[in-house]
Amino acid sequence: MNTTVFEPMDMATAETLLKEAKQILDGLGLAFFLRHGTCLGAVRDQAFIPWDDDLDIGSVIGLHGLTAEKVHEAAAEFRKHGYNAEVIDSDLHLSVDLKKSGTQMDWTCYHIIGDSIYQWPAVKIPVSLHENLREIDFLGTKFSVPNPPEEYFRLKYGPDWMTPKQAGEFEQDVLELMEKGAGSGETSEVLRLSETRNPETHTGSLKVVDFNGAYVVGAEVTLATTTILTGMDTARTNEDGLVYFSLPGEACYVVAVELSGNKEVLYLEELKPEVDYLYMPDAENPSGRANALVPR
Repeated sequence: MNTTVFEPMDMATAETLLKEAKQILDGLGLAFFLRHGTCLGAVRDQAFIPWDDDLDIGSVIGLHGLTAEKVHEAAAEFRKHGYNAEVIDSDLHLSVDLKKSGTQMDWTCYHIIGDSIYQWPAVKIPVSLHENLREIDFLGTKFSVPNPPEEYFRLKYGPDWMTPKQAGEFEQDVLELMEKGAGSGETSEVLRLSETRNPETHTGSLKVVDFNGAYVVGAEVTLATTTILTGMDTARTNEDGLVYFSLPGEACYVVAVELSGNKEVLYLEELKPEVDYLYMPDAENPSGRANALVPR
C-alpha cells in the first residue's frame, strides 16, 4: 500500500468539471444531485469548501428512471469526454470513480435498502429526500440537491452543520452519526474488534505504535466498513499494542485511532482479511491520509 495525502482541489478546474458532468448527465436524461461536501458548500457557502479534495455527486438507482445499465452507459460517455471512469459495485451503491485534469469526482449511485440509502461511511438517509430534488443556483447555473437540504445536512453532519469545520474535524462527527444509525441487524455480516485474539473468529490484527515506533497500550481503535451494513466496533490495544479484528471481506474501511488525546480518522483504508496491519501517526500529516495502514 502507498499512503496518500489528500490535497485541496484546484477550484477553477473543479468548477469546469462539475459543469461538464452536468452537461453529460443532463444530455443522457439522468437526474443527479450534489452530495457530501460539494452540496454543503453549495448550499451553506455558495462556494466550494476551500479544503475539499474532490467533487461529490449522486443518484439513486430506482428513482427518476435510473438503472444499473444506464450507469454503465453514462460511464462510457464520460470516457468519451476524456475521463478515467471506473465503475465499482458494492452492497450499498454502484460507484463511478471519475478522474480528469488531476481532479477526482465521485458519482455514487445508491441502491435503495428498505426506505433508505446509506452514504459514507454508512449513514442512513431516507430515500424520500431524493424523490423531489430541489434546484439551487450554484456557479451560475442550476444544480439539484436533496430536499430539504437542511434535513440532509442534519442527518449527514449533525445538528451543527452550519458551523464550518476543517478537514480532520468533520470525519469524527460523521463517524458518530454512523455509530447511532447503522448496525441495526439488517445484515448477517459481522465486524468485530477485540484486545484478545480468538483464533476461530479473528482474521487479522492492527498494531498501534507512536511517532518513535514504540507500541501503544490502551489506544482506542474504531473500525467500520463503508460498503456493507455491518455497523462498527471499538476496542483498545492490549499490552502488546494490538487489537484483533474479524472483517466481513476485502473492502474499504474507516479506521479511527486515538492515542495521546489525538484522534485520526482514516476514511479510505483498503483492508483484507488474513492480514496484520501497522498504524503509525504522521506528525506532518495529522489528517487527510488514505491507505495509511501498512501490512506488517
